[in-house]
Amino acid sequence: MAITNFIPELWSANILLELQKNLVYGSAVNRDYEGDIANYGDTVHITGIAHISIGDYTAHTDITIEPATDKDAGELVINQSKYFAFEIDDVEKRQAMNNLTAAYSQDAAYKLRDLTDQYLAGLMAAGAKSKLDPISGATATKAYDTIVDLATALDKQNVSDAGRWVIVTPDFYGLLRKDARFVAGAESAHSTLLNGVVGEAAGMTILKSNNAPAAKGGTTQSPTDEGNVIIAGTNAATTFAEQIAKVEATRKEKGFDDIVKGLHLYGAKVVRPEALATVHFKVGK
Repeated sequence: MAITNFIPELWSANILLELQKNLVYGSAVNRDYEGDIANYGDTVHITGIAHISIGDYTAHTDITIEPATDKDAGELVINQSKYFAFEIDDVEKRQAMNNLTAAYSQDAAYKLRDLTDQYLAGLMAAGAKSKLDPISGATATKAYDTIVDLATALDKQNVSDAGRWVIVTPDFYGLLRKDARFVAGAESAHSTLLNGVVGEAAGMTILKSNNAPAAKGGTTQSPTDEGNVIIAGTNAATTFAEQIAKVEATRKEKGFDDIVKGLHLYGAKVVRPEALATVHFKVGK
């Protein structure tokens, strides 16, 4: 890859595509405002809609016409900024048999993925309206029942049944696989499994991730380990925007290397807390 053949838009698109293919929490959001960002610190004002009133109808009487109004749903701030930078020696480049552009695009995206998912997971966990009581000493039965309880919590918040998901840890998933109710549901699903999707249960798509936030109880002075935060919800709850804002290439001044560096900008906001439910779940004793 000579600098003369470097196309930053191609690198940006490749890295963003690879990143989005691998995100788990990042696949459980909406991207309604993504086209409105370009730089670190950009702020998008989110506009929601005010609920329409329902009235009783009486024959031969006038009905009340109310104006459709919007409401301020807060601001989405692009406050996360991560970079990558590497160099490729000319000799190594000539000896390489594979497509270096694809290889390094995938590697950069893989490293960025964990940081992005950890950020989103923490944001969702903190922003959820419904928080169930912690569960410990978990068994296979408790794991499946917990998913049912999370679904019930969403029901109580009048969250739509469509598009529900729950993101679990590998240990939690291991327990689910021991429960016949989950196995039956997973075997009946014929959809392509992408972005951490491992099955379905209780009307929710189940995704698996190593980036579930650590759950802490007790006090600040004496915290206790409560496992991990299991998050359930719909994509309507959280809005997310990201850009590979800059990808640049230069020649190393003292050497025979191409240097490539890039900047990943992103931000998110929980806009519908009622569409998220969480529980602290600790596997084992």
